[in-house]
Amino acid sequence: MNRNITMKQYMKDNLPLFIFVSVLFVIGVVFGAVMVNALSLEQRTEMTRHLGSFFHEINEGIEIDSQQSFSQAFGMHMKWILLIWLFGLSIIGLPLILVLDFLKGVLIGFTVGYLVGQMSWKGMLFALVAVVPQNLIVIPAILFCSVAAMSFSLYMIKHRIMSRSGNIYQPFMRYTTITLAMGGFLLAAALLEGYFSQYMMKWVTPMLVGVYG
Repeated sequence: MNRNITMKQYMKDNLPLFIFVSVLFVIGVVFGAVMVNALSLEQRTEMTRHLGSFFHEINEGIEIDSQQSFSQAFGMHMKWILLIWLFGLSIIGLPLILVLDFLKGVLIGFTVGYLVGQMSWKGMLFALVAVVPQNLIVIPAILFCSVAAMSFSLYMIKHRIMSRSGNIYQPFMRYTTITLAMGGFLLAAALLEGYFSQYMMKWVTPMLVGVYG
């Protein structure tokens, strides 16, 4: 009960940071979607060729190594929050946290924007099964890690540089605990991406192969 109250208070105290990183992420998504229009004809053709080849391979029954997909996804997610954690330990890392949040939005916006732009509702369907499920966990986890990192960095600026007072151990342990907890959520997201999404892609691929002939 006390833990729930503490977490509720923590989120309330850091609400401006939550709003700020969320808006930054959304801006990144919009920017990524707009970037699709900047692709040259050669780039679009090459990407379409690779995507069509991927669809045909799945449709022909080529097995995807779910264990490898899980490992790669989990490794990528953990590297992302580890970078955020490291940036949060230094004052100069504060703007880099914002850059990572923006880039995450750009990557997702570009991916979904390209799929929808190339395949219309079929692209949206593929995005719903291949991109959206795991990111419903990944995005909040990364944004939560970012807020924790920014909060800790701002604490150090206020209490260790400006006033040179305050205990850093407790805020550091809370910061690290939050990051590790989000790592647990990212483990679940990687499992979803490695196993469930693979199954769903096999289900929708027959409807997509015709788009590429």
